[in-house]
Amino acid sequence: MNAKAIEIKQGSQHFNGSEHVYRIPLLRTRYTEGIKYLAKSADCYWLVTDASVIAKSLMNRSRFITVDFKRYTPGEAEHKGYSAAITYSDGNGNTFEEHNYHVTDFPLDELRLFFVDDTLLLPSEY
Repeated sequence: MNAKAIEIKQGSQHFNGSEHVYRIPLLRTRYTEGIKYLAKSADCYWLVTDASVIAKSLMNRSRFITVDFKRYTPGEAEHKGYSAAITYSDGNGNTFEEHNYHVTDFPLDELRLFFVDDTLLLPSEY
């Protein structure tokens, strides 16, 4: 894990609730201070948008959605033809969708987010 990834992981552990909630007006979804920190420090506003769009579309299947980012190892990436995936599930082993990405500059190898009540948040903020 590189220095930026370590810094992001350590920084995101300090969020355990939000005094402020931010909005994505076109989607009518919200995100927390921890997600704002993640988006800014990892330069991953694309992840906030993608996760919000897909998770919101799955709310009719579960009111609680887990969003799991996973970067594939070089061997997995060669075999699958993608460098990473985001899996959307109910957190109980029921996968709803998986979206594969050919290229990503996201600095973390793995990340879990929650989407509940139209709000994207870090697990520590739930």
